[in-house]
Amino acid sequence: LGMAAPAALQRSVVSPAGRHTASLIFLHGSGDTGQGARAWIKQILNQDMAFQHIKVIYPTAPSRPYTPMKGAFSNVWFDRYKISNDCPEHIESIDSMCRGLTDLINDEVNNGIAKNRILIGGFSMGGGMAMHLAYRFHQDLAGVFALSSFLNKDSAVYQALKRNQSALPELFQCHGTADELVLYSWGEETNKMLKSLGVSVSLHTFPNLNHELSRTEIEKLKSWIVKKLPAEA
Repeated sequence: LGMAAPAALQRSVVSPAGRHTASLIFLHGSGDTGQGARAWIKQILNQDMAFQHIKVIYPTAPSRPYTPMKGAFSNVWFDRYKISNDCPEHIESIDSMCRGLTDLINDEVNNGIAKNRILIGGFSMGGGMAMHLAYRFHQDLAGVFALSSFLNKDSAVYQALKRNQSALPELFQCHGTADELVLYSWGEETNKMLKSLGVSVSLHTFPNLNHELSRTEIEKLKSWIVKKLPAEA
């Protein structure tokens, strides 16, 4: 990926109760923090999303000027020209964050966790970031999840997959039909495009859910996480 990586990302970590044999990286939505995303999920579940053998890492995006907020500083994984699936991607900021997140993945690998025992995903912009990271640079990860997320119509992810020959991580997607910020149709279109490019996909639809997380959704996600990262015998 070239270029010097940015400073290490701050992170909030939920340690596994037992021996650490797998890792999960959860990327927050725009303007949030790792601590904030962890607290939100904890509030919904009445406890941390925690596992016997899986370490859960909530990194925080660095603060940067964000165009949809007229250039005000915000904790965002990348910049956007606008919140729409119908504009070009801000590829420079996406790629520079892929370098910072690669360092985070490498930290886990250096701790003895194999790439196929690492899951990455997130909420909203965090899910979009996870799809770029996994499908363009880390196709050997265990899987990807995207909650209320989307990719732009001519995303670099699609371009990369058109040239791809190798096996790809499975995608677990959730989206509320009442989402007014990231339209359900954008999530659905992302799902269809990735499926047509050879990704094994699922899309879980939540009627009446706006741009938010629900308990049912997180419980479904947890079951999928344990399926993708089973405890080792």
